[in-house]
Amino acid sequence: MTVPRCVRDAVLLAVLVPAAATAQGAGRLVEWPTYGGDAGGMKYSTLADIHRGNVSALAPAWRWNTGDAASPPADSGRPARPGNFQATPLMINDTLYLPTPLNVVVALDASNGRELWRFDPGAYRAGQPSNGTGLVHRGVAAWSDGHSRRIFINSRWRLIALDAATGKPIPSFGSNGEVDLTAQLDRAVNRRHYTNTSPPVVWGDLVILGNGVGDRLAYKGDPPGDVQAFDVRTGRRVWAFRTVPVAGEAGNETWEQDSWRFTGHTNVWAPFTVDSARGLVYLPVGTPSNDWYGGRRPGANLFGEAIVALDARTGTRVWHYQLVHHGLWDYDLPAPPNVVTIRAGARRTDAVVVPTKQGWIFAFDRVTGKPLWPIEERAVPPSDVPGERAWPTQPAPSKPKAFAQQGFGADDVIAFTPAVKAAALAQLQLFVSGPLYTPPSLKGTITNPGAIGGAGWGGAAFDPETNLLYVKATNSPALWKLARRATPSDTNDNDYFTDLGGSSLGVVVPGFEKDAAGKPVPPLPINKPPYGTLTAIDLATGETRWQVPLGDTPSVRTHPALAGVTLPPALGVAGSPGPLATRGGLVFASGGGNTLYAFDARDGRVRWSHDLGTMGYANPMTYRTRAGRQFVVIATGAGANTSLRAFALP
Repeated sequence: MTVPRCVRDAVLLAVLVPAAATAQGAGRLVEWPTYGGDAGGMKYSTLADIHRGNVSALAPAWRWNTGDAASPPADSGRPARPGNFQATPLMINDTLYLPTPLNVVVALDASNGRELWRFDPGAYRAGQPSNGTGLVHRGVAAWSDGHSRRIFINSRWRLIALDAATGKPIPSFGSNGEVDLTAQLDRAVNRRHYTNTSPPVVWGDLVILGNGVGDRLAYKGDPPGDVQAFDVRTGRRVWAFRTVPVAGEAGNETWEQDSWRFTGHTNVWAPFTVDSARGLVYLPVGTPSNDWYGGRRPGANLFGEAIVALDARTGTRVWHYQLVHHGLWDYDLPAPPNVVTIRAGARRTDAVVVPTKQGWIFAFDRVTGKPLWPIEERAVPPSDVPGERAWPTQPAPSKPKAFAQQGFGADDVIAFTPAVKAAALAQLQLFVSGPLYTPPSLKGTITNPGAIGGAGWGGAAFDPETNLLYVKATNSPALWKLARRATPSDTNDNDYFTDLGGSSLGVVVPGFEKDAAGKPVPPLPINKPPYGTLTAIDLATGETRWQVPLGDTPSVRTHPALAGVTLPPALGVAGSPGPLATRGGLVFASGGGNTLYAFDARDGRVRWSHDLGTMGYANPMTYRTRAGRQFVVIATGAGANTSLRAFALP
């Protein structure tokens, strides 16, 4: 698998130089051909038409509405609702390609947002996915042989190939343009429990993808997380990789009591990334079923919550590193690993960088999997839940330092006033709390970071010219309270389940339960701000360059218990979307709030912001049209109020 340095350098230049050259010449097309901008998911653009010196003039250019209203009734008669608009478009040859929350694929004129075609796969007909978020989808993938182009969407259990020019299914692909992703799994599954939210990746003539399985599913035989690769022309399955290894496969011994036979999930729901030159695909693997109770799956549970490198040609495992042993905290690897080259003087290090929900960055040699900085196995608290055997240690990197709050205790509660602090401390006493990796309990355990991070599915952006990695963090504790299952169901037959609605971490301050109009006041977060941050990390040294709050939380700022209290100018906002970095010295991000920001890449200072009027719950992207105009684009809103927003200089 080793490629000579001269070849690696040539490939790198082939990727970077054309875009860099176009950045210097007005009127030259600069595309965004993959979900993360490039196959390695750097989320970086060489465009500098918009830069820190002129970004203050950035203004709305056009807006396109998805048309996703309340969806038509599903086969069950109960409609599936569209969730957050989380898509990041591709831009190829002056055309944008993207999915709506309802999985409708559209092509738009990149200059003005005019709709060119749409394809509705009817994803809503299967009803509401078992993920609690409604229908969402974050992107599509593209392939071309130089003559024709195909667009791929993995909608629920279907992989669909569309003609990029017309939006019509390709009849020669699979059966009338689609492949059933469950047809060749090792066991029969309920297709309604099999879904997808992240785009596939394309390498050569293969389209490669995992799947999403709802966290609320916890039964023997729920869908497995097998990764599959299909021929882009025919839809023939070329290979599959089992994330839960069967007898005779490496890692099978980590599933004690034959739990590999029935354990599901262990899926790759986040986007993959690829080292295109070497033909390596990197999988950020999720948690085995059940997310919060592992009594039925004793052992370390490979390849759960591991970064796995596969030979893209064959699906053969090249290396792996498990970042959570026997996961109990829903610490899926949530983000596409960044495939980067770190430059320090004359030395170049080809690396893959993994942002985690725990608030850590793990960095490895791309080819060997050797950590760039030592990783220590640290002792963690045991479980007191009957039948549970928590793993005694968990990996912790020596560098970089954590970019998110970790663990929870009395010093971490919100404390703007004595009354607020007292209410938060009273809430704290109701539950178990402690350091990172304190296991879920019957009493209820406060876990920090919670299920949405640390890092979320938006991942990190990397500037190859400065070695800076930009990562958004969410600081939002979660409460995991286990309860004994009295009556098994067809979606949950585990011994213990997570009582998601049985208790709350919200802090209700006595005397401020209602506002002046008598309406209930939303509770305060139990933790101190900032609730979201943007951090710049120098990957050449492993040191944090800067960290700033990202966004604001109006419900805290306007809470009647805090009237007259001087609050920080920015409280930060919880949310999963990640940033975009550009050669213009800017980092664009919304972080899941209602404002799109442009931060100065040197120090995190806000250079520009725009009130979106609704959530910006997507990764932004940028491109330049053939006419010579650079746009910054972000998906906004949820449900029936969803639109794609484009910004440009006058």
